[in-house]
Amino acid sequence: MKYNETNKLKIGVLVSGRGSNLEAIIKAIESGKLKNVEIAIVISDNPEARALNICKEHNIPCEYIFAGPYKTKLEGEAEDIYIKKLKECGVELVVLAGFMRVVKSKFINTFKNRIINIHPSLLPKYPGLNTHQRVIEAKEKESGCTVHFVNEVVDGGKRIMQAKVPVLENDTPETLAARILEKEHIILPKVIQMFANGEIDYDTFPNEPIMLEEK
Repeated sequence: MKYNETNKLKIGVLVSGRGSNLEAIIKAIESGKLKNVEIAIVISDNPEARALNICKEHNIPCEYIFAGPYKTKLEGEAEDIYIKKLKECGVELVVLAGFMRVVKSKFINTFKNRIINIHPSLLPKYPGLNTHQRVIEAKEKESGCTVHFVNEVVDGGKRIMQAKVPVLENDTPETLAARILEKEHIILPKVIQMFANGEIDYDTFPNEPIMLEEK
């Protein structure tokens, strides 16, 4: 489906922390680079998340919702509450933008093939946590980031778009992360725009991701 000015793609963004990818989406919408997209709701599992303050500054609906007793996953009653809220807000695409919990099968099946995540590595390499440290220790020559569909394998869904950065000789996890984050802020809005343009259908999307062209 292709969206337009009167029928915008409603996205729900799930966050846990500083919200830099959320901020990149907001700026892309406000500048007109990201068209026919509306942030219907931002939900955080962390009441202290900077992302919530960003939403308030930009008059975007946001809410802290307790995500349950498990620190690394969204499951049980909390999962039902998240699903209910997203549905109430008419969300058509769920964007995990630094949401530090694994979503489970009920959530995934409710928004089947309509959940995307941004991960700071060139998947399928280095899924999971401590990505940058692992990349440096392995003496990789390049790293990057991936926007992918979410399935029940952590960071294992079909890849949509990737961007590469070189790993420099004197890189630390922090310096590498900062360079990759710049690329994340580019490819995540691009993928959302592709959904709004009706350019992404899970079944027909190729198994190899689109690579961001270097400038």
